[in-house]
Amino acid sequence: MRILAVTACPVGIAHTYMAAENLQKAADELGVDMKVETQGSIGAENELTQKDIEEADGIIIASDKDISKDRFVGKKLLVAGVQEGIRNPEELIKRVQTGDVPVHGSELKSAGQVKKERKEKESPIYRHLMNGVSYMIPFIVVGGLLIAISLAIGGEQTPGGIVIPEDSFWKQIENIGNASFSFMVPILAGFIAVSIADRPGLVPGMIGGYIATTGSFYGSEAGAGFIGGIIAGFLAGYVVLGIKKIKVPQAVQPVMPIIFIPIIASLVVGALFIFVIGAPVAGIFESLTTWLEGMQGASSIVLALILGAMIAVDMGGPFNKVAFLFGSAMIAEGNYEIMGSIAVAICIPPLGMGLATFLNKRKYQPAEKETGKASFTMGLFGITEGAIPFAAQDPIRVIPSIMTGSMVGAVIAMITSVGDRVAHGGPIVAVLGAVDNVLMFFIATIIGTIVTALVVNLLKKDVTSAATPEGIEVAANEYGVAADSSEQTDKGTRTYDDVHNGAGQEDPEDDVAINKLTDILNRDLMTMNVSGSTQEEVVDEFIEMLDADHCISSKETVKQAIFDREKESSTGLGMNIAIPHAKSAAVKKPAVVFGISQDGIDWKSLDGTDAKLIFMIAIPEERAGDDHLKVLQMLSRKLMDDSFREQLLYVETKKEAYELLDTIQ
Repeated sequence: MRILAVTACPVGIAHTYMAAENLQKAADELGVDMKVETQGSIGAENELTQKDIEEADGIIIASDKDISKDRFVGKKLLVAGVQEGIRNPEELIKRVQTGDVPVHGSELKSAGQVKKERKEKESPIYRHLMNGVSYMIPFIVVGGLLIAISLAIGGEQTPGGIVIPEDSFWKQIENIGNASFSFMVPILAGFIAVSIADRPGLVPGMIGGYIATTGSFYGSEAGAGFIGGIIAGFLAGYVVLGIKKIKVPQAVQPVMPIIFIPIIASLVVGALFIFVIGAPVAGIFESLTTWLEGMQGASSIVLALILGAMIAVDMGGPFNKVAFLFGSAMIAEGNYEIMGSIAVAICIPPLGMGLATFLNKRKYQPAEKETGKASFTMGLFGITEGAIPFAAQDPIRVIPSIMTGSMVGAVIAMITSVGDRVAHGGPIVAVLGAVDNVLMFFIATIIGTIVTALVVNLLKKDVTSAATPEGIEVAANEYGVAADSSEQTDKGTRTYDDVHNGAGQEDPEDDVAINKLTDILNRDLMTMNVSGSTQEEVVDEFIEMLDADHCISSKETVKQAIFDREKESSTGLGMNIAIPHAKSAAVKKPAVVFGISQDGIDWKSLDGTDAKLIFMIAIPEERAGDDHLKVLQMLSRKLMDDSFREQLLYVETKKEAYELLDTIQ
């Protein structure tokens, strides 16, 4: 019998490879020919070919993230969590052997139920929102950059604003960018609905998103914008789910997803927006415009605070548009200072978020860092929408931060009489000569941008604290996702500029290329008989060894980092293994301490076993990404081998242990 398998986990480090190792080993013991594809952090490895799939008797997917099943249609397919692949590989293989699994394509409902049960453990609202955002981002980037380029190269200053001549080539580029932007909210809404209700949610979600941004449906000039799109997406998704639960005759079932569900759901969502949701929203924004107009005689600082907050809160949405239209109207009356404050506030959210991803890379996923570059570029051209991907993913922290920065910038601009004579914002208007008091325009923009970046990075946690899967996967998430793409191209080969030797000074003694475990483990960092009997005593013992080997500069700081990590979830992985770890500026060079406890230490392990094989990883903060990933991968692969663990547990000398550990690479 030939069985194929695919293993994956949310982060794609330890559990991915642990499941692959255990499945392969179990298959060998059962006499089954098996090939395992791993979908790890570096992409798919040992990929299954079409020929492999055609010749297979069955497929096992052991994964905690979505894996495309389209290529497995017509094959026996067993879907399980990655933990099942680690703990019960024989059971999974025997189920395929006995035929106790559905054929993919004939039992899609069963597969869908498995997928749904797995996803219910996650935050559904966050997951659905992120699905929509992931599809929306390319439209923001393409639209924003095309508009920015067309304005910069083909724009001309006129009394009515920056205008691109109608017969210009750059007008067509601007039109293409506007077309991309016009799809942004419908795409967001459509794929939120898809995440909730699968493909039948796409059409009603996109139609609802379009209606949300087209205020003429319900008598509003501004529309409901980005926030309305989110409402439409969730509304469409759950309406479709409700319709799918209705029992219909079997003859009608085949056409329900392609005819009846999209039509009924689209009508329901559209009608709710037009007759229920849209009209009250329109009334709110009309009242808001009237209120702002009445504030002209009040405190200019209060007005600047309000306008700055409105510009930033929904980033091109209805609040933003009301404030922008108000500023534009004031230009016609000769009051350029209101538009000056708005022009500063407009560019601060994307500039601030772009700067934030540069100042503290540990707090952002690799994809967010790339988005940050595009966001910063959009900010230069006054395109507030560049900050939307960040706000959509983390609204609680991002929206208050960008509002704070925009409010600060708007107040500085108002106090210093910055004026803008055209209905546009961002540094581009200053470069084109449309701004009065250019120096203070840039000072206000820079200060607001810095405030946004500092506040959001203060509020945000490291990517490591955002999610805490079990055991070793938490550690992988903690450090792995913090490494940017440029670092990942040379894993284990770059040197370490030791911060303790002065800024920019390189310490040759600390240059470590990690190609195997013993590159950062020596016999002075090993003990064959751990003396401590509690978790804290063992950590203290290991830290003393690190200090004696001149690996750390502060024992207290490293210990605190170790136990801060333990508070998130235990690093006791089960199978008598524990891997406590720390990243800290107090670590001078990467190191691993290894110890054996024959009696075992209570490490609150996942399977309840005491820790007997203990590896403590200490990584300098500057090297946390790649180094930690590499060490975790080395250990997770090798420690899944029962015979290796048994040999290691019963070694008698450091020499024997070192020789075994020297094989981990």
